[in-house]
Amino acid sequence: MSATHVEPPLDSPAVVRQEVEGLMMTHPHPLVVDGDVRACGTCGSYRGWVVISLRDEVWLRCPAGHEQHEPRLDTAWYDRHSGPVTHRHETYGDGLRDLGH
Repeated sequence: MSATHVEPPLDSPAVVRQEVEGLMMTHPHPLVVDGDVRACGTCGSYRGWVVISLRDEVWLRCPAGHEQHEPRLDTAWYDRHSGPVTHRHETYGDGLRDLGH
């Protein structure tokens, strides 16, 4: 897997982590952490995650809307696996809707 750094357009200020409540991205494939495929503790879903970086924690949200903290992941992991921030949203629900959840 390769990553590309993309500079924001000059008319769009860069998002600084300290300026936002949290960040989120989709992870459509199974998520493997320390050799284990992560599954939702409530419904058993193992793909279609929304990965949420909130403060110094990473949370997983399954397609059914169940959320669980993933203590083996941190903001450094999130930053390595996420792409550039493309949208800002006023609410958590707005962000989820933008991601199709």
